[in-house]
Amino acid sequence: MSQAKLLVEGVSRVFPAARGGKPTRALEPVDLQVGANDFITILGPSGCGKSTLLRIVAGLDRPSSGRVLLDGRPVAGPGPDRGVVFQSYTLFPWLTVAENIEFGLREKGMPAAERRGIVEAYLDKVGLRGFEGHYPRQLSGGMQQRTAIARALANDPEILLLDEPFGALDNQTRALMQELLLGIWEREAKTVLFVTHDIEEAIFMASRVVVMTARPGRIKADVRVDLPHPRHYTIKTSPEFSALKAQLTEEIRAEAVLAAAEH
Repeated sequence: MSQAKLLVEGVSRVFPAARGGKPTRALEPVDLQVGANDFITILGPSGCGKSTLLRIVAGLDRPSSGRVLLDGRPVAGPGPDRGVVFQSYTLFPWLTVAENIEFGLREKGMPAAERRGIVEAYLDKVGLRGFEGHYPRQLSGGMQQRTAIARALANDPEILLLDEPFGALDNQTRALMQELLLGIWEREAKTVLFVTHDIEEAIFMASRVVVMTARPGRIKADVRVDLPHPRHYTIKTSPEFSALKAQLTEEIRAEAVLAAAEH
């Protein structure tokens, strides 16, 4: 791989012991390279450290060892070069859809006319035209996540970090949101790191699927997804997709069995 956009080097995370307990090893040393414009999905059983790794890349948690470099610069805390979307709808309830999307641009001190142009563009990209004056409580879960994705992308981050962003949505909405995000990525060629425990979602979205072991998490497999773009949902029934799903199901099942045996 040419110069990595994101470099994770020897990153581990040990959480201190609660009273009378033992420390929790969430992550064994993890090494990962993400190229510019890659769409990487991180797949693994519950509790394997996927979200911990994403939080460290986001600068919301510190590694116990190792380091993270974005464009060659160490990550020491949160920053506008990383857009983050969580499973829970983290919109500001007192701001409208348009004001939520605009938030980061206003923080940067961008002129109002320029902010307005970017907000208008993202309202169209995520299909929220006509809802710009609505508040989060007036929106469905899928619409709230569209707003959160638009807010993250409007800031033009170097990398988009998503932690099970569609996990709380019903199946139909989830499938539509996958197509929406993938379509934006295909047009805008962003670098994306996307955590999920859904095997089909991991394959459909990704250029590479990184499989993590049961806790303490480390990388078990790094699987290239050579399905063509633009991707249509019908590819989920293709023989190539089915073969990848069978391969990854085996990888994950083995880790789930191990995790269950340890409990």
